[in-house]
Amino acid sequence: MIPQAMLAFLKERLPERTWRNRLLNEQGRCYMEFNTLDVDRLARLGIQVDDLGPHLVVCMWDESTPLEVGGYLVVDNLAMGKPSMGGIRMLPSVTPAAIHNLARGMTLKNAAAQLPYGGGKSGIVAKPGLPHDQHTEIVRRFARLIYRYKEIYLPGPDVGTNDEDMKTIAIENGIDHALSKPVDMGGNRIDELGAAAGGCVIALQALLEEMPRLRSLPQFNTFKLPHPNQLTVMIQGFGAVGAHAARILKERLPGARVVGVSDASGYLYTPEGLPVDQLFELWQAQGLVCRPYFISSMLSDQISERPVKFGSDPNDLLRESAFCLIPAAPIAHYLDTDPATNPCMVVDRMGSWSVIVEGANTYSPDPARQAIRARMERAVYRARGVLIATDYLVNSGGVIFAAQEHLIKTPQELRLPEAILGDRQAVQGWLDAHSSELALLAARRLAAAEDYRENVIRRNMRELVDLLLTDADMLPHEAAAQISIRRIASRERHRTAADLMEPMPTIADTASVRQAAALLVETGAPILAVLDTAQQLVGVVTNFDITRAASLASPEDQPLAEIMTRSVVCAAPTDDILTMIRRLESHEISAMPVVEGKHVLGMISADLLARRSLLRLLQSQTG
Repeated sequence: MIPQAMLAFLKERLPERTWRNRLLNEQGRCYMEFNTLDVDRLARLGIQVDDLGPHLVVCMWDESTPLEVGGYLVVDNLAMGKPSMGGIRMLPSVTPAAIHNLARGMTLKNAAAQLPYGGGKSGIVAKPGLPHDQHTEIVRRFARLIYRYKEIYLPGPDVGTNDEDMKTIAIENGIDHALSKPVDMGGNRIDELGAAAGGCVIALQALLEEMPRLRSLPQFNTFKLPHPNQLTVMIQGFGAVGAHAARILKERLPGARVVGVSDASGYLYTPEGLPVDQLFELWQAQGLVCRPYFISSMLSDQISERPVKFGSDPNDLLRESAFCLIPAAPIAHYLDTDPATNPCMVVDRMGSWSVIVEGANTYSPDPARQAIRARMERAVYRARGVLIATDYLVNSGGVIFAAQEHLIKTPQELRLPEAILGDRQAVQGWLDAHSSELALLAARRLAAAEDYRENVIRRNMRELVDLLLTDADMLPHEAAAQISIRRIASRERHRTAADLMEPMPTIADTASVRQAAALLVETGAPILAVLDTAQQLVGVVTNFDITRAASLASPEDQPLAEIMTRSVVCAAPTDDILTMIRRLESHEISAMPVVEGKHVLGMISADLLARRSLLRLLQSQTG
């Protein structure tokens, strides 16, 4: 059944007529869909439509079970390619607006990483800490809900879900319909390997090479690059990203010191450097490290050998100083000039840093949040000379690793047989029988991911500095957005009919005018493809054709072949956007089939191009 929190939220935001007109019930699986044209309804859900999206917002739940199973899917933008890619968040506070914020972040992150995937995200409305069997059953049923959108959305893990949950989804939907799976499914062990954390360390390494160029800007004219043995780093949030960032930093920059870390139990700080190996082992064993480490140090008299400052408020770490701060806690609002917005730290009290590499997801498309971000960057970047590497430019390692599971296709012989989908025991037996081949596939994907991550994040840091030098008034978050938008715009220019088309309703040439009229009403499509017995295109029928037939008092059982348009204007699957727009305009039509040979692949319409293309964005970028 629908989660009660979700039911209350939707009933408060959406009028009864929306439920009546939009609710689809497919064997107990319920869906309400909204697209870019539903500006008012999406506004009620807290989502503001803009040039990028969202492409689709879905509220969905399962009424076939007494368990509360439901949540939201947002496919924000598909300009970089289909499907979209993004994790499943599982929290009781999940809302459509929160999922949209995350999906927009994925749009920009995937674009910055130049991955051929759109941005998407989904959320399950459920409490954390559920019994394992109940948690797994909720994930399993949610997998069935999102299967409907398998062509435009690929799920991965996020807060509240993990690699095992992705295995559950793959068992239900197929091995290629989930990302960040365990190794026994050919996955990439994203959490275990610290994929996102590694990207942050690579970004820091790249910035050590790029930042000296910033000395031409007034706020950086006294910048001094530290000796490798003097490089110091603080990590806010010693968790899945922060702990691995500390470990990888030690491997890649052996002379660097992690001088401060924080978690929910407090913070630790010492200019001499913290024992990263010990803290990492402690984190693996029990999660929280700051307070347990400090107490253990005091009891063992280690405090006298290496004095470590401990504070019970984790936010106070941001009062300390280091060359680099890595915000890696799940907190978007870590700095601001205004204490009324409740940041982790106000700028006037922050420590002295030279660079911030954002490991946490901080981006939001919300205009109010954007204004706060700009205010913070003016105070931190422009006034204090602290370079900020925006989250989606640097923490994309996870999505890069996950993408390899789709970019490097699973061989046909390693895909789960359809007959065993949903049967966990049978799937596990099949995986065990193919374990060596799947392990080799995982290793191949891992090697590709590591190379890709290194190259793309170094390129992003180089472009970030280039843009900041080109325009002294530009702020780091504006430069980051421009990097992603450029990639989206470039991709948009090369999108084809095959990328954009929608399914086209078809009807046999032996059907009647009445049957065609009924199908046009049922599908809401502007045009029908008329096919012969060989399933080849022989004509089209539009609303105008039906209206004209009615005006001539044609009988309802008149054969469709007598009124259809036989000379059909078509698009080829390789046609680009401008070619399709010119064809629609020159022939004064609103829609046309996409045809290869004489076989119909889909449909392109003026409405579809308006919804799915970014012409206004392209004009703003090139004007």
